[in-house]
Amino acid sequence: MLVENGRLGMLKETFWFGALVHAMVEILFLCGTGKRAAVALIGGVNRGEIDASLEGLSVESAIDFQKVLRISTFTSRKDAFHLLLANIRLFESRLGAMLFLISSLLSRGLECIQADRDDPSQPLVTAPFGHASQEIVNLLLCGEAVPNVFDGKMDLGGGMSLKGIPNDVEVGFLTLLESLNLCKVGQYLKCPKWPIWVVGSESHYTVLFALNPNVQEENELEERESKIRRAFDAQDQSGGGGFISVEGFQQVLRETDITFPSDKLDDLCNPGIIVWSEFWQALLQLDKRSGGMKDPTGLMGKKQFTIYHFNGIAKSVLNGNANSGGSIPVQRPRICKLNVSVPPRWTQDEYLADVASSSTSGSKDDSVLSLAPPFQTCQHAPLVDCIRTRWPRAVCSWVGDVPSIV
Repeated sequence: MLVENGRLGMLKETFWFGALVHAMVEILFLCGTGKRAAVALIGGVNRGEIDASLEGLSVESAIDFQKVLRISTFTSRKDAFHLLLANIRLFESRLGAMLFLISSLLSRGLECIQADRDDPSQPLVTAPFGHASQEIVNLLLCGEAVPNVFDGKMDLGGGMSLKGIPNDVEVGFLTLLESLNLCKVGQYLKCPKWPIWVVGSESHYTVLFALNPNVQEENELEERESKIRRAFDAQDQSGGGGFISVEGFQQVLRETDITFPSDKLDDLCNPGIIVWSEFWQALLQLDKRSGGMKDPTGLMGKKQFTIYHFNGIAKSVLNGNANSGGSIPVQRPRICKLNVSVPPRWTQDEYLADVASSSTSGSKDDSVLSLAPPFQTCQHAPLVDCIRTRWPRAVCSWVGDVPSIV
């Protein structure tokens, strides 16, 4: 039995290492436009004694580090996989993240990296804590070291533009900064091919994922909302500020087949700029037949699903110290299961008003109440703010400790 358990453990370890290495290969070839990948290793390291070999490694400067680097370039995914798998213990070491970053940069090519950026003079790794810049995050997600998270390019006029995500991605990105109105994540990163998102916070990155890809599917009204939002964002030259010119607004109306009554159109255009929130409120009152979002039933927006959050170095676990009488925060991996419900109404206020009115009136109509968890189970955390940038109006609940993104 012990032998069988040992074999099973080895098989599981081989499977997870294989999956990890496959992901590393895909990222490196993504950086290399699907044609090439570079792998950076440390020369003279004994694969069986990684820690001991690295302890004897003396690196005082970047030049010293360059001297011990060994770069291999591949056009075959199979060959790259075997080299990475053979050296996976090195990538698990304290230098692993740096080696993979160097591999990604060289796979893209340093000239291409600089051309991707808006300001090549800025560091890719920020001092003093060594945080990855958005260029590095985007490089690993879309294969280009662009500095912004919106879709495509933003034309500033005069031949100047800002670079965002160029096309669809397989793994997405959400950030707490968007919930604070400090940036605007585009649809490419919000709606990736797979239901997996890197989540950015003020301290480090965590991962949000779903096991069911159906969480990405949109109903009729959500598809309509996404189409209108994309058209609006394409005209937004404010850096994600959420407002466009009257000329840009007219283009949005043409692209999305929206017809406002003349008096309402005048009200929206009179200030000289159109703000998204005001435009959206007007759409909520405009009938679907005129291109609006008004749905008398209020039921077509219903969504319920389960999603998971993984924090590899969660700091919320306390280790009691009986001798000192205090408690010391420790870091360890933590996963949290969240139940998510997106209310059927198009604003959170409408949803809460429905719950309150139904509960106080003693109504037996379950058409609203049955579509979401009981009001008292709705919980909040900074992660929920991130989730709401992807699914507006979402309410979440979980069992146990609050999910941590720090």
